[in-house]
Amino acid sequence: MKKVVVLVVILFVATFAAAQQQTPAPAAPAQGVPPAQPMQGMPGQPPRAPHPPMPDPLHDVMFPPDMIMGHARQLNLTEDQKTFMRGEIQKTTTSFNELQWKLQDQMDQLHEMMKAPLVNEEQALVQLNKVLDIEREIKRLHFGLAVRLKNRLTSEQQEELQKMRMGQHQRMPPPIQPANPIQ
Repeated sequence: MKKVVVLVVILFVATFAAAQQQTPAPAAPAQGVPPAQPMQGMPGQPPRAPHPPMPDPLHDVMFPPDMIMGHARQLNLTEDQKTFMRGEIQKTTTSFNELQWKLQDQMDQLHEMMKAPLVNEEQALVQLNKVLDIEREIKRLHFGLAVRLKNRLTSEQQEELQKMRMGQHQRMPPPIQPANPIQ
């Protein structure tokens, strides 16, 4: 059960983080309609590559729950620490699920509103704010969890996690550079 809770939190955090950093995929073209051509640069210029997602500016000072719990033995987490962290992860997961459902409801309403041939801008912006408010709550929820977990770690445990993180970066292959970098 404990592993399932941790895996669910990992999945939700990873899904949410990826959704925040990715641009939406283009909709599939209608049958018989040719796909849209990629946006080109100025005539005579090569097409522009999409901007890579911004790196997380807090990556070096925060620790994901899955990293902490996945290394509990190496970190010598006490039973008190593990119990506290599991409880916080479980509470956060429950709150996250509720917020995800609310977010979906608000997004559905915004989508319906935007289907109209003429959209009331004021109403659309009010609905957008409802969506953004829930997204903000989700980010605060995850950030609060990360802070609470970090505060339960000793400085030695935090140093060990930093070392583990550095070891992961050293084993990672260098990023692939585009063939024609944009000037």
